Amino acid sequence: MKKIITISREFGAGGGEIGRRVADELGYDYCDKELILRAARDANIDINRMLSIDEKPPLVFGFTQSLFDMYNAPLDERVFGAQKEIIRKLGERGKCVIVGRNANSILQAFDNSLHVFVHADQYWRAARLKEKMPEKSEKEILDDIKIVDKRRQKYCSHYTNTEFGASKYYDLCLSTSSLGIDKCVQIILDIARG
Repeated sequence: MKKIITISREFGAGGGEIGRRVADELGYDYCDKELILRAARDANIDINRMLSIDEKPPLVFGFTQSLFDMYNAPLDERVFGAQKEIIRKLGERGKCVIVGRNANSILQAFDNSLHVFVHADQYWRAARLKEKMPEKSEKEILDDIKIVDKRRQKYCSHYTNTEFGASKYYDLCLSTSSLGIDKCVQIILDIARG
């Protein structure tokens, strides 16, 4: 039985929903954005400030940037360090599903783990997100998909020196647009229980 399941995901591909359903089915703890809140408390960081940098790469210092932006880099590093420590503690305890936050890289050496990447066709993701954000146009949603995915790629690269979505960093890659969310949940459960 796999005791730790990490799910990395493209924006709108259903990774959060899959993770929650897998955790419920296995009776495991489910962790996603709550990790940020716990990390903020542990690092004595303003929670609103922390949420504003969630899964975003640190600012790259450029000539035209304000000197005030220089204070973001240390905060970014503190946030990631606090999240990393929490993820390791969760991994040591086991029986958890962790969505995002580069948990697959942080817990790569842990036994009894399953690292999953969930992806989907961008138009399938856009249609799914349209149901959650009916006030947005399809173009706005497609723009959001590109922005969030790019941000996650940079965040992953910066903190782990790995490539977001590259199959060699995961045990399993699933396409929700091809398989559907129900089938992806079942595949993960079958592997976790096997």
